Amino acid sequence: MKKIITSISLLANTFFCLAQQQVVTANNTLGSQAVFYNLRSGGKVLSYDDILGSPYPNKNFSNAKISGVLEQTLVRYNSYNDEIEFKKEDNVLALPKRPEYSKIEINSPKATLVLLDTADDLSGYFFELVSGKISLYKKVKTKFTDIIPAPNGYASDKPATFKTLDPIYYIKTEKSFIKKPKNQKDITEQFPDKNESLASFFKSNKIKFDKEEDLIKLVNFLNQN
Repeated sequence: MKKIITSISLLANTFFCLAQQQVVTANNTLGSQAVFYNLRSGGKVLSYDDILGSPYPNKNFSNAKISGVLEQTLVRYNSYNDEIEFKKEDNVLALPKRPEYSKIEINSPKATLVLLDTADDLSGYFFELVSGKISLYKKVKTKFTDIIPAPNGYASDKPATFKTLDPIYYIKTEKSFIKKPKNQKDITEQFPDKNESLASFFKSNKIKFDKEEDLIKLVNFLNQN
């Protein structure tokens, strides 16, 4: 009876390892799902290569430091699936969305992604633009549009596409997030103790809230004052 129980246990562990690929990286074990590059479209299966555009801000894998992992790892960000893909030998796997792996620092081109709970539908990975007591983050999303069949025999189908949407910016305060700040009021309401200095800042700087460099300037100012 003991032998039967042991055999069943070993079999269950084997199936678990096959379904939830275990990758050991410098004494750290990542339970990771294999990445599949295809989408269902009108009964067909499309590979990413069949789709115009790309879900990757940078399609190439780059060396990165992942928090909780000792060695450098080749990674890239999939903004359609909101996943960090990483290479282990010949396999492409998805990094688990767990707190211990919540910061990914890419070497080249320099970029930092962090896993954030923003209490809305965009919770997940964000590009960190400013870190500090007050931080600035950017969400990059990619939309998939399916094939549009031709209306008649004289026209062609419109191909499936990936389109990167306009980024959405979040300012993280000590208490909450300011999502997609639109004007001065959105900022001053959150920092009543800085009203005077902010009034002077906005008077001297024509801040455009849809411009990344202007938001970086604003958040740096908030951290210094």
